Amino acid sequence: MSTLDTARPSAPAPARRSAPARLASALRGGLTNPKYGPVIVTAILLVGMFIFGASQYRGFTNPQIIFNLLIDNSYLIVLAVGMTFVILTGGIDLSVGAVLAMSTMITASLLQSGWSPGVIIPLILLITSGLGLAVGAMIHFFDIQPFIATLAAMFLARGLCYVISSKTITITDPFFVALADARIPLGGRLSITWSVVIAAIVVIAAVVVLHYTRLGRTVYGIGGSEASGRLMGLPVARTKVLVYVISGFCSGLAGILYTFYTLSGYALTAIGTELDAIAAVVIGGTLLTGGYGFVLGSVLGVLVLGTIQTLITFDGTLTSWWTRIFIGALLLVFIILQKILTGRRT
Repeated sequence: MSTLDTARPSAPAPARRSAPARLASALRGGLTNPKYGPVIVTAILLVGMFIFGASQYRGFTNPQIIFNLLIDNSYLIVLAVGMTFVILTGGIDLSVGAVLAMSTMITASLLQSGWSPGVIIPLILLITSGLGLAVGAMIHFFDIQPFIATLAAMFLARGLCYVISSKTITITDPFFVALADARIPLGGRLSITWSVVIAAIVVIAAVVVLHYTRLGRTVYGIGGSEASGRLMGLPVARTKVLVYVISGFCSGLAGILYTFYTLSGYALTAIGTELDAIAAVVIGGTLLTGGYGFVLGSVLGVLVLGTIQTLITFDGTLTSWWTRIFIGALLLVFIILQKILTGRRT
C-alpha cells in the first residue's frame, strides 16, 4: 500500500439525527401518505379542538366530557363501523339512518305488544342483516349502483316506519329502562353506559376482522382494485354482499342502542344520520373510492363531530345549525386532502 493510500482521509460518517428530527421526519412522511395522512390530521384536529375548548370554556377539561361524547355518540360509532366496511370496498350506504329508525319503531311496537327483549333484539338484527343481504345482492348480481340500491332501501325502511306508526311510541319495558338508566362507574364521578361498552366491542371486533382475517384483506383488495381481486382469486362476490350485511347489522344494533338512549321509537328518528356516518368515516381518513382507511379513524371522525357539537353547546351563542356548517366545511377539506394525497401517489 502506498503512502498516498494510507494518508487519504476517510469519508466522514453521516451525522446521526436527533430523536425530535427523526420524529418530525416520520410525521412528514405519514402526513404525505394517503393511508395514514388523513388519520393523523384528524387526530391532530381532535387534540387541537380540545385544547381550544380548554382554553376558552370553564369545565371543558372535565374527563366526563370525553365520556359523554362516547355516551351520546355510541350509536353513531356503530353506524360508522358498518359504513367503514362499505366505503372501503368503494361502495356507499344511504339507508343506515332509515334502518336505524325502523329498528327503533319495530322494537318499540313489539315491546308495546308484550314481546320479550330476548326475542326482539335478535329479531331486529336478523331483519336488518337480511335487508343488507338483499341490498348487497342487488348491487353485485344485478350490477345496480350502490347509491341507487341503498336509496331504495332507505325509502323502504323509512316507509315501514310510517306503516308501523306516525306517532312516538314510548318504551316502558323494565329491561330497556334499566339499561338506559344504568351507569358503569369508573372512579370518582366518572361513568359510562352499557351502550359505550357495546360500541367498544363492535369497534374491537371490526379492527380484528379488517386487519387479521381473510375477509378484511379482501375488503381492502376490492377497494384497491376489484378486477385485480378477481384475478387473484379473492371471493369478490361474497365479500361485496357481506359488507352490506355487516352495515345492516350495525344499523340494527345502532337502532337498539338509540332506544337505550331515548326510550322511544319515532318515524322521523335519525333523518340525515347516514350523512353524519359518511362524514365521520371520510373525516376519519377512509378514502371514498376505497382501499384506504381504518375503523379507529372512523371513531376519531365521530369524536370530531361530537366535539364540534360540544363546543357549540359550551359557546351558547351559536345555533345547532352551525354544527352542519362546520361539518360540511371539514368534509370538503378532507375530500380535497384525499385528492391531493392520492394524486401524488399516481
